[in-house]
Amino acid sequence: MRVVVAPAPFKAALGPAAAAAAMAMGVRLAGAEATEVPVADGGEGTLEALVAAAGGRYVEAPARDPLGRPITAVYGVLPDGTAVVELARASGYERLADHERDPEATTTAGTGDLMRAALDAGCTRLLVGVGGSATTDGGLGIVQALGACVTGTGGHDLPGTGASLAHVRAVDLSGLHPRLSTVPVEVACDVTNPLVGPDGAAAVFGPQKGAAPDAVDRLEAGLVNLAAVLAAQGLPDVAQVPRAGAAGGAAGGMAAMLGARLTDGGHVVIRAAGLDAALVGADLCLTGEGRLDAQTLTGKAPAAVAAACARAGVPCVGLFGQIAVPPGLVRRMGLVAALPIGRAACPLPEALAATADDLAAAAASVVALRA
Repeated sequence: MRVVVAPAPFKAALGPAAAAAAMAMGVRLAGAEATEVPVADGGEGTLEALVAAAGGRYVEAPARDPLGRPITAVYGVLPDGTAVVELARASGYERLADHERDPEATTTAGTGDLMRAALDAGCTRLLVGVGGSATTDGGLGIVQALGACVTGTGGHDLPGTGASLAHVRAVDLSGLHPRLSTVPVEVACDVTNPLVGPDGAAAVFGPQKGAAPDAVDRLEAGLVNLAAVLAAQGLPDVAQVPRAGAAGGAAGGMAAMLGARLTDGGHVVIRAAGLDAALVGADLCLTGEGRLDAQTLTGKAPAAVAAACARAGVPCVGLFGQIAVPPGLVRRMGLVAALPIGRAACPLPEALAATADDLAAAAASVVALRA
């Protein structure tokens, strides 16, 4: 029996490669052969999965965290000259303490710093994974770091934060990094939400990033304003474009201001990781991530893995730290089953520490049942 293990990261516990190794250990304990294909969806783990799949390398560069403080972060360089920039590495919520999380005060400038470093290093393509952000700035910080000028009433320069969105009156892109005219930018998105509206960046993700209801309303108004200003300048209107709401609207901002192409992050990584080839002749696939919820259907890696398995005719079982969906939704995803991995009720820190062992045990149990 051959089993493909293709997990996404288990947030705050294991990256995709470590999760795949734990699953594979359980598969082998049950007497089956394991093929490890760690995956991601544009969010955390995308850099690791793509560098591992392509035999790339990591590069350190100076950047800024979501509050503008100097840090050192990494991006990846693949053999074909593609730079992989994971937004969460510089602009992710894990860069902040709980009391610092405020999407009106944060910026994606650090992600722009990494993109600039990659351009300066001669990379010929930029692939930006945008999950896990601490920001709702519509990508203002990114384009400012790349040389754009964002101004408000009277031509005054504005900081690239969520609080600035409502005050934007013009965006001057003439100073953008010169290589952006020839280097394509692709944005790997982990959600399909539009920029604005009830399913948009502020309404859906603002509260998760620390925004109170009144702040969500201000961020929504600001994103509406930014989209209108950009459209009035003759740039694409991204207000209702699918995936434009990813990373607090950074995906939409890059689409409008950098001409970036927005793509399904799960499919990007799965294609690069060679999952389709690994599934040929397989008897079972195991996938999973930290939490299964309604958002998993909107571009998350396990849903993309399940879709690949359906194409290949391979049954797929999901292993998750938490499950927050009804059984019918599990079937709609294309999973044969979704199982929680926890073996004992315990506080969250203990559960996170036990993730590898729990994954191995769950994988062994599933394989033993199907053997």
